[in-house]
Amino acid sequence: MTTTRRRAIVNLAAGAALAVLGGLAALPAQAQSFSASELAVEGPLGDVVLGKADAPVTIIEYASVTCSHCATFHARTFPTLKEKYIDTGKVRFILREFPLDPLATAGFMLARCAGKEKYYPVTDMLFDKQQVWAFSDKPLDALLQLMKQAGFTQESFEACLKDQKVYDAVNAVKNRGVETFGVNATPTFFINGQKQSGALTVEELEKILTPLVGG
Repeated sequence: MTTTRRRAIVNLAAGAALAVLGGLAALPAQAQSFSASELAVEGPLGDVVLGKADAPVTIIEYASVTCSHCATFHARTFPTLKEKYIDTGKVRFILREFPLDPLATAGFMLARCAGKEKYYPVTDMLFDKQQVWAFSDKPLDALLQLMKQAGFTQESFEACLKDQKVYDAVNAVKNRGVETFGVNATPTFFINGQKQSGALTVEELEKILTPLVGG
């Protein structure tokens, strides 16, 4: 990452705060469907998948770690989704990067640099502690302190944020989301190909999933 890009991350941290407050959350849009083959195309670094490969339902979420509505979903709805559907083999879940700002890009880069085994623990921590780091006066310093809990040192933290390959890969996922699937709000879900925008509640999600998993 160039000095200019690192400076942009700091300078646009205020934009991240706006993303946290508003998150580009949209009212539910008219349902659209996309083919499984289109959605199965992975980004340059591949997908990190939770759940059984042969689960009857696949949920793909496009999210930003600086989006308050995404954090709400992961705090209030995702635990039930994981316990009742992912862990029981009914749902296969994929989180895809859709950073709303340079600070979110940095967060996703660090999650990728942590490796596949730590990807979800890191993104979970970023959502859980969003108020701590995304609202900080010095967000990169706060992010560094948080990432130390995931095993990063200052050196590995800085090396990750300079990694052009990771930077390009994260943005490639976002760009394809926009260009191919019309993603323009976070969170946006694709549930067996059907597009759903907004932070789904447990009740809304179960209404969708029940007929797909057979009760």
